[in-house]
Amino acid sequence: MRRLTLIALLVAAIVLPCIYVATMAYDDLRSREADASDATERTARVAEEHAIKVFDMNETLDARVVDLVQGLDDAGVRSRGAWIHEKLKSIGGGYPQVAAVSIFGKDGTLLATSAFWPTPAVSIATRPDFVGIRNGTVLDHVSKIMQGAVRGGTVFNTGIARRDASGAFDGIVSVAMRPSYFDTFYRELLGKSPMTMNLVRSDGAVLVGYPAATHARDAVDPRSPLGEALARGSTSGVVRMRSPTDHDSLIVAYRRVGSYPVYVSCGYRTSAIWAQWYRHLSVLLLSMFTPSIALWCVIWLSLKRLAAEEEAWERWQAEAAMRRSIESAWRQSRKMEALGNLVGSVAHDFNNLLMIISANVQIARRRGVPGIEHELAAMERALKSGQSLTRQLLGVARKQPLHSETIAVARWLPACRQLLKASLGAKASLVMDIEENVWPMEVDVAELELALINIAVNARDAMPNGGRLTVRARNISFRPGEGFPLAGDFVQLSLEDTGVGMPPEVLSRAFEPLFTTKPKGMGTGLGLPQVFAFCERSGGLAAIDSAIGAGTSVHLYLPRASGLPHIERPAEPGVEEAAAHGLRVLLVEDNEEVAAGTEALLQMMGHHVQCARQADEAMKLIDEAEANAVRTGGHLPFDLLISDIHMPGTMNGIDLAEAVQQRALKLPVILVTGYAEELDRARHVDAHVLAKPFDIALLEKMLRDIQRELPSHTHLAN
Repeated sequence: MRRLTLIALLVAAIVLPCIYVATMAYDDLRSREADASDATERTARVAEEHAIKVFDMNETLDARVVDLVQGLDDAGVRSRGAWIHEKLKSIGGGYPQVAAVSIFGKDGTLLATSAFWPTPAVSIATRPDFVGIRNGTVLDHVSKIMQGAVRGGTVFNTGIARRDASGAFDGIVSVAMRPSYFDTFYRELLGKSPMTMNLVRSDGAVLVGYPAATHARDAVDPRSPLGEALARGSTSGVVRMRSPTDHDSLIVAYRRVGSYPVYVSCGYRTSAIWAQWYRHLSVLLLSMFTPSIALWCVIWLSLKRLAAEEEAWERWQAEAAMRRSIESAWRQSRKMEALGNLVGSVAHDFNNLLMIISANVQIARRRGVPGIEHELAAMERALKSGQSLTRQLLGVARKQPLHSETIAVARWLPACRQLLKASLGAKASLVMDIEENVWPMEVDVAELELALINIAVNARDAMPNGGRLTVRARNISFRPGEGFPLAGDFVQLSLEDTGVGMPPEVLSRAFEPLFTTKPKGMGTGLGLPQVFAFCERSGGLAAIDSAIGAGTSVHLYLPRASGLPHIERPAEPGVEEAAAHGLRVLLVEDNEEVAAGTEALLQMMGHHVQCARQADEAMKLIDEAEANAVRTGGHLPFDLLISDIHMPGTMNGIDLAEAVQQRALKLPVILVTGYAEELDRARHVDAHVLAKPFDIALLEKMLRDIQRELPSHTHLAN
């Protein structure tokens, strides 16, 4: 939205000033043209008034001369030539525009002039203005530009006819006018303005042109707008036309000079208008676009900064999303850790209960109590179910120890067909698709079997009317940066059912411990969490794809094994070993009932047992026994230490085993626990490890191995 706003502002900052400048420039040009038209009209009016005064004065001079020679014929004028010369000189000599005042006879001969005395012999009998006045043509009362016949120089003449007593033509009186007088007036009138002035006859003949360089022609082009206006006899107006000399465009205002056949015209060069307009436009552009350019730069920088901010925002969003993902994963991890601790604590206590029951069942069997065989068998089945549940709980809590081994998938997976078929039920079919040369993988086989069973049971429940479960195995490799959380070589086990599928809200919680959509009593919510925990602890990953009506696919990514698959060898026949007996055992167990059951079993096996409730108490007994043995030169009163790992006090079972191993007198140790992390640490101690709940037969085998390793004099005879 901000980007669009800035772009709109940028467009507006460009378009609006351009529109404003174009409008202002257009209005300024029209205004200048209108001002030029007004200026030409005003100037033409001033020139008209001046010309009227000049021509009226000439007409007055002509009338005075006519009155001067009234009643005199040509001979009478000549006879009084000197006197008339002086009179003419006094009449016209005081006017700068007058070059000469002359009297011509009816044959065109010069009779008298103000310019010379004696009068030169001059005739104008053939001159157009003389012929025109004689013939009564009004136009010729003002002549064209010519060379003066009396005084010389460039002049034009205004004249009137002389009449005798009968009214017949008796010659003319002519006043010669200097064009330079009009040039001087027009120069003062126009000053330095880009205007021109013309004084023309109504037939288009140019009498005066200023400046002279712009009027090289003697007449106005009759095809021009001004020529057409003169031909129509228009008294005034404004026209546009081209200059006949330089072809510049002109705005021309013209006016007729009174009743005389003469016009004044004033032209304004449009090139001057354009030059002034360009100068004003440059100032307008500079004053308008200088801040506009600054504004454009600001908006452009804002857009650039906005792009940088958007990029930073996107990076921040990505970082925030990553941070939220990390925080969510951290919270999920904390939740799983808390849940795991809770489940682990419950499983630990549950294991102790199972140990008590298992020990007492074994005691009952060894004592051969009659009549309770059925009850003992039911208790043993319940013990196996409890051990399986505890195993699942510890697996979900990531506290179940893994016993990894390398297996060949192509041989191992088909061997699980019957197990999977039994889990699926009769209505569903099982299909296996195993690629050739599938890599071996390193896993806890029991945990993998449990994971497959959990998935198969879920598939069975998702296909109540029957369906198909397809098990696929193939090799897959992930490289760093490909978007997969793991990198390396993996074996992908995919279990795909044709069931009802999961909605998104269920799919998002599928791996969450204790979450189940099954009816009460039908599911524990530990199946898929066990699968996920097993894959994660094995160094792999589990993922689910599902949609309503499209079935569910569970993918297990388990790491490729670096070694060769383990080949089981058949047990070699041999002599059955005798049971171990007569060992002196220090039993360390904080749970009294577990300790009592274990002590009773060991005593039934023929061993001597001394109990301690904590590792600190056991350490104290060992210190006292070691000190006594050193003092008397004898041996320790114990052949073996059996200790639980998880117990109260400053030391746990592993700390106790490490402390014992540091003594000069070595003592064999058996550690018992159900926690995976404790077992991982226990493997780094020189001790035998039993995972709870343990089998009595396994304990007996371990005791026999320890008894064989002991010197014969260190244990009691049975």
